[in-house]
Amino acid sequence: MTSPSLCAATVQFEARPGDKAYNLQRIHHFIREAADRRVQMLVFPEMCITGYWFIRKLARHQLDDLAEPVPSGPSLGEIRRLARHHQMLIGVGLLEAGSDGRLYNAYAVCMPDGDVHCHRKLHAFEHEDIASGDRFTVFDTPWGIRAGVLICWDNNLIENVRATALLGASVLLAPHQTGGTNSRSPHAMKPIALEKWENRQQDPAAMEREILGPSGRQWLLRWLPARAHDNGMFVIFSNGIGRDDDEVRTGNAMLLDPYGRILAETRAAADRMVTARLDTGLLPLCTGRRWLRGRRPELYGLLAERRGDERDARAARFSVDPAAIDPGSATTGSR
Repeated sequence: MTSPSLCAATVQFEARPGDKAYNLQRIHHFIREAADRRVQMLVFPEMCITGYWFIRKLARHQLDDLAEPVPSGPSLGEIRRLARHHQMLIGVGLLEAGSDGRLYNAYAVCMPDGDVHCHRKLHAFEHEDIASGDRFTVFDTPWGIRAGVLICWDNNLIENVRATALLGASVLLAPHQTGGTNSRSPHAMKPIALEKWENRQQDPAAMEREILGPSGRQWLLRWLPARAHDNGMFVIFSNGIGRDDDEVRTGNAMLLDPYGRILAETRAAADRMVTARLDTGLLPLCTGRRWLRGRRPELYGLLAERRGDERDARAARFSVDPAAIDPGSATTGSR
């Protein structure tokens, strides 16, 4: 039976590159805090166990040293135990050593019954030796609703969020490492000076402006609420905060309802957890769900057709070439 509401929480914290012991200590700290607040769903950032952006500089053997199998790797053992003990869903990001010999940017959702659901980032661009996943991840929870996972850039492709909704997800776990990235788009995120983060105690206003500005919260609010609203889902957005190799993450951890309204958020330049109750009674008549019922799938075959200009995730992420739409290659026309 569906619970009338759920207590959910999202965490932002500054992971240390390659320092699993420290990162796991921070994760355990927030699990204890969440247990004290009777949290049922707890979401940590992308690759929070290993650290994130530094991995692009590593050799394959160094990646292999960081990677762990899911669910049997050592880092997940204690998290799985705590998920069972507290009857809590806990999601954490790591570098997965796949049984197929490949590496994945993965997100492990540890369930209250001891099971683990693993999502592999669909659009992995961090390193040429990290493969992209090939399937969506949606699963039942003990509270009568289904949850899905999309990692960082997965959420920027609207088809992924729509597919996750069509697979029945009512809650989207959205772990990220974003803010302050060096986007080639002229009106998207831009780098944040490391000095602003390092001097945040002496000049807190400078870092707060970045967290709230066009490379942080303003950027997120251009698209993140639409993912929730248009698909009729709660979205639990988690993110890194602070230094991430040579970039600065902006945090902005938040929870949104199916209307795209922000239920809770933090603007702190520090490790934080924020909580909110997810009122599942909002789901049946929310705008996005009603719109989904009005779809005309017979018109959407174009979405699954190759145009010939597709690129893999790394090429799409880092290419300096313009990506203008060529009307001559489009297959829309009159049918």
